Amino acid sequence: MSNDDVIHRFRLALFARAGEVGVSQACREFGVHRSTYYRWHQKVQQWGLDALRPRERRPPRMPNQTPPWIEQRVVAFALGYPGFGPRRIAAELARPRWGGIVLSANGVWRILRRYGLNHRNQRHALVAGQAVPPGPERPPAEPERHLEAETPGELVQFDCFTVGRLSGTKGRVWQYTAIDVASGYTWADLHATPHNPDARFTSTLLRRVHRELVAAGWQLERITTDNGSEFRSRTFRETAAELGIRHRFIHAGRPQSNGCVERVQRTVLEECWRRSFARSLVPKLTALARDLEAYLHYYNEDRVHLGRLTKGRIPADIVFAANKISAKA
Repeated sequence: MSNDDVIHRFRLALFARAGEVGVSQACREFGVHRSTYYRWHQKVQQWGLDALRPRERRPPRMPNQTPPWIEQRVVAFALGYPGFGPRRIAAELARPRWGGIVLSANGVWRILRRYGLNHRNQRHALVAGQAVPPGPERPPAEPERHLEAETPGELVQFDCFTVGRLSGTKGRVWQYTAIDVASGYTWADLHATPHNPDARFTSTLLRRVHRELVAAGWQLERITTDNGSEFRSRTFRETAAELGIRHRFIHAGRPQSNGCVERVQRTVLEECWRRSFARSLVPKLTALARDLEAYLHYYNEDRVHLGRLTKGRIPADIVFAANKISAKA
C-alpha cells in the first residue's frame, strides 16, 4: 500500500466518523481542523469521495535552477562526449568555443542525474542504443601520492594496454603509450601482435618521443616502465642506452608507481575507445587508428588539463614553450 492510499483511507474514515458523531467531534478525534474538513467537503460534494485522494504534484522548479536551454546544452554535450565526467564537461563548456557556459562540476552532475545520465555507463548505453546497468560504486579513494617533474622530458612513463581482438587482424591489438609527466603530453600507437606486446614497437615509440622532445627544445632524461618483456628485452634497453636515457623499472605489483601512464590509458579508454566501440558494430584497426590519432590531437593540442602540474594548461603549450620563447627572442 502506498502512502497516498494511507492518506486516502484516513480521510474516508474522517468523513465516515463525521456522519456518526458530527463534524466537530470527528475533527477532534482525528486531529484535523474544521476548516480543512469543510474544504475537503466542498470537493466531495462536487466530485465524490475520489476527490479525497492526494493529487499528484510535479517537482517544483526552484528560482535559481539552471535554465532549460543550458540543461539541454549540457545533456547534448554529455551525449556527444559520453566518456567525459562532470568536471571535464564543466571545464569544456566554460570555453568560448562552447558558448562560455559557467557551471560547477556539481551543477553538471545534478543536471545529468535529473535526466538519468549521471553515470558513464548510462551515457554509453544510450549512445549504443542498449540498456546497460550502471557500474558499482567506487570505493573511497586512498590518499594521493604524486610524482615530481618540473620540465618536459625530465620523466616519461611507458606502458602497453590491450584494446582486444578485432575483425581482420591476427592476434591482439595493443596500444603503446608514453606520457610526459610534467606536461601531460601523450604519444600512442596501435599495433597487432600474436600474443604479447613487441619490443620493436616500444623501441620505435621511445625514439619518436626522444626525437620530438629534442625538436621542441627539451632533453629526454629518464623513463619508467613496468617489468613486461617488451621493456626488459635487449632491443629496448639498447635503444635507451644509445639515446643516453636512464631507464628505471617499477616494483612488481605496484602499478601506481607508473600512475601517470596508467591514468592516461584509462582516460583514452573512457573518452575514446568506449565511444568508438559504442558507435561501431564491427570496429576495424584502421578506423580505430584514425580515432586514436584524432583524439590525441585533441588531447595534446586542445584539451585543457586540470592536473596538479598542468594547472589548467594545454600540454602542447607547455612542451613547445621553449620554441615560442626562442622565437620571441
